[in-house]
Amino acid sequence: MPIKFVNPIVFVKDVNLSKAFYTQVVGLEIVEDHGPFVLFQDHFSIHQARELTVTVWGKDAPETGQPQGRRNLLLYFETPELEQIFSRVCDQVELIHPIRAQAWGQRVFRFYDPDHHVVEIGEPL
Repeated sequence: MPIKFVNPIVFVKDVNLSKAFYTQVVGLEIVEDHGPFVLFQDHFSIHQARELTVTVWGKDAPETGQPQGRRNLLLYFETPELEQIFSRVCDQVELIHPIRAQAWGQRVFRFYDPDHHVVEIGEPL
């Protein structure tokens, strides 16, 4: 029986704040909204950290008051309209850097989401 990867689930401190960020700022469409769990188009999902921590670790759940983003997760999105998307979001986010070419030739820009996870938006190669 093969195993199939379905989607990442990103822990977020405030699911409503993150849901608004990913719909209103990034422009993603919600596919399913179950309160503490939200699934967006293209199999990206967020989950309220407090609830997910208890679900995963049960009574031994670690404290969730700490920041979720620790500069160890990058959420990558692509668009053929890189300049237009950058212009739309750059004043609404904590920008890491504007559009710039990477060593492999792709142009991208990066910023933080409300939990300080890194979001990268790049042009398709």
